[in-house]
Amino acid sequence: MQIADNNLGFQWDQANKDKIWQKHHVSWWECEEVFFNIPLFVFPDVKHSRQEERHFSLGKTNASRFLFVVFTIRQSHIRIISARDMNRKERKIYHEKAQEDSNI
Repeated sequence: MQIADNNLGFQWDQANKDKIWQKHHVSWWECEEVFFNIPLFVFPDVKHSRQEERHFSLGKTNASRFLFVVFTIRQSHIRIISARDMNRKERKIYHEKAQEDSNI
């Protein structure tokens, strides 16, 4: 799924950019790269969607860094809320789904 194709771009809150870098050492451009690389898996984040609909994605950067990215869509823009390296369980899910897709 290429969600970036359906949106006009990215919308950033400077505090989130700084927080993601300081806490997880993930740069803003790595977050954006995830949305242009295949495979990208997007799931609804039901647990955190009280005030607005949120999603999380499992994807990789151009340098093959595997990231977990939380985002919402605002006015046709992807607004990134958080990002970090995938944990072991998330990497397993990512690789299993990628294998499933390649077998189709």
